[in-house]
Amino acid sequence: MFLVGLTGGISSGKSTVSTMLRELGCPIIDADVVARKVVEPHTPAYSRIVYHFGPEILLENGEIDRQKLGQLIFANEEKRKLLNSITHPEIHKAMLKEILFYFLRGYRYVVLDVPLLFETRRLTQFLAHTVVVYCDPATQLLRLMQRDGLTQEQAEQRIAAQMPLNEKRGLANHVIENSGGREDTHRQVLRLHTKLEDSMDFLLVRVIAIAATAGLGGILLYAAKILLS
Repeated sequence: MFLVGLTGGISSGKSTVSTMLRELGCPIIDADVVARKVVEPHTPAYSRIVYHFGPEILLENGEIDRQKLGQLIFANEEKRKLLNSITHPEIHKAMLKEILFYFLRGYRYVVLDVPLLFETRRLTQFLAHTVVVYCDPATQLLRLMQRDGLTQEQAEQRIAAQMPLNEKRGLANHVIENSGGREDTHRQVLRLHTKLEDSMDFLLVRVIAIAATAGLGGILLYAAKILLS
């Protein structure tokens, strides 16, 4: 099994592409879903967030008010870095558990849906392929305004807070161009899926895993013989 990183920008259509891949039978590990789980009440990340940001970020039911927390960190880079330092290690641990689950089930590859894939760069070294969902700036701006009911200025601020899509595009192995219609995007996703399915990368990973396991077994057997002799 090998790993594929999927990313994009706000309103570029990453979620659409992720859904298409899931419908094709690809296992998807969504970092946003994992991120919500690791900050549920009584988790280590939850306790640290409440300690640093105060109880005013909580809803009446005790859960974290993601919208209020987002407003706090949006305009404050230091607070954003603090939150990331709390959540990212927990997110990565939870994702690793899911990766192992799919590995043991024999999947050829797993897609990691990670919005900040290139910003943090903590996962890129483990990925055989990286995919960016791209759309042109004008389309991205219009989609964001329509989706979230924002003014042009508000939408531009949110886009500016992220790494530019053109920069992400230059870092990826594969690009899904999502400026057009859904059918065109779906055709590109089908081509990507076929290419990944035909890839032999998973064989190399399997060979390494088997060799490592065999090597460890040999070491343990050798040690046992010495101890018993």
